[in-house]
Amino acid sequence: MPRAALWCEMARRALIVGGGVAALEAALTLRELAAELIDVELVAPEPRFWYRPLAVAEPFGLGRGDSFDLGDLAARAGALFTPGAVVGVDVERRVARTREGGELDYDSLLIACGVEPHAWLDGALTFRGPADVARIEELLSRIAGGEVRRVAVVVPLGAAWTLPAYELALLLAKHGRAEIAVVTPEDEPLLLFGHSASNAVRALLHDGGVSLHTGFFASGFDGRGLQLLPPKSLEADAVVALPALHGRRIAGIPQNRDGFVDVDDFGRVRGVPHVFAAGDITRFPVKQGGLAAQQADAAAEAIAAEAGARVEPQPFRPVLRGLLLTGDEPRFLRRDVAAGALGTEAGGPLWWPSTKIVGLRLSPFLAELSREAPDPRAAQIGLGF
Repeated sequence: MPRAALWCEMARRALIVGGGVAALEAALTLRELAAELIDVELVAPEPRFWYRPLAVAEPFGLGRGDSFDLGDLAARAGALFTPGAVVGVDVERRVARTREGGELDYDSLLIACGVEPHAWLDGALTFRGPADVARIEELLSRIAGGEVRRVAVVVPLGAAWTLPAYELALLLAKHGRAEIAVVTPEDEPLLLFGHSASNAVRALLHDGGVSLHTGFFASGFDGRGLQLLPPKSLEADAVVALPALHGRRIAGIPQNRDGFVDVDDFGRVRGVPHVFAAGDITRFPVKQGGLAAQQADAAAEAIAAEAGARVEPQPFRPVLRGLLLTGDEPRFLRRDVAAGALGTEAGGPLWWPSTKIVGLRLSPFLAELSREAPDPRAAQIGLGF
C-alpha cells in the first residue's frame, strides 16, 4: 500500500523523530487528544524500544531491561512507524530528510531523538545502558576472581541526572568482595531531589560501606589510581563511568555546541515555526525519562491544539520522580521542582504504576504490555524493579 494511502486526506500530519520515551508518550497523547485530526508517524533508526533504566539491575539478577518491537508499539499507539534516521529538516518546505535518502513531509514536527552517550575517561567502563550489561557482568566476574578489589563509580562534569551512579555503587557493594567508591561533582548526593533524599542516600551509602567523594570529578585513570580535580588521588583497580551526553545533530535545526535544542515551555523550538522538541535533546539540564514524558505531553498538547483539538495546552512544569535500586528495598524519590517543593523520600510507592519510567500515558501502556507478555520476567517492568 502506498504511503500516502495510509493518511487521512483531511488530517494534519505530525512527524515524530525518535523511538524512545518522549516519542511514544507524544504519540499516545496525540491519539487521546486528536486521533481524528492528526495522523502520526514515528521515524527512528532502531527497530526496538528499550526499557533502559532496568539495564543497571540486569547484571545483578534484579531485573531485565526488556525491549519491544517499535512498529508494534507505534501501531498500538495509533501511529505509523518508518525506519530511518532523520539528519536534516527543510523548515520552509516542512520536509524531514533521512540518512537513507527519504523525505517525510509534516505539518508539525516533534524532535524526540534523544542523545548520544560518549566515553570521556580513558580506561573506564562507560555504562550507557543495555549495550554495556555484558561489560558489568565481566567486571563482576573479575571481582569474584579477586582480580579487582577497588571500584570507583564516577559521574562526568555537568551531569544532572546521577541516580544510576548510586544504583551501580549500591548494587556493587551488595554484591560484595570489593571496596566501592562514588566520585561526583555534586555537593551532596542526589540533591536534585532535596535534602531529605540526599540524606537518605548518604545513609544508604554509609550502611553499604560505599565511600563518597562529593565536589570532585575524575581527570585520569591509569589502571591503579584515579586522579581527581580538585587534586586528589583515589586507589582503584576499575572505574565505572556514567557517559557524557551530546545531542544528535540535525541540519536545519538550531542546536548549541553540545547539540541541544532550545525550546519554550510548550516544546516549541525557538525561532523555527511548526517544529517542537522534547526529551533529552532539549537544553533542559536533567536528562531523565519521566521528565522527557512530561515535556512530550506539553508539546503534544500544543500540537493537538494547533490542529483544532479542544484542549488547553499546559506548559512543562517538571515533577521529578526517581526509583533508586539498592539491592534491598528500593527507595522512591519525588520532588515538584516547578513548585519549589522540598522533596519526598519513601520506602513505598509515591506514584502508580510504580515504574522506573513515569509517563502519564506511557506507564500504564507499558504495564499493560508487560501483563500480556508470555515471559513472566517482563512483569518486572510493570513493577518498576
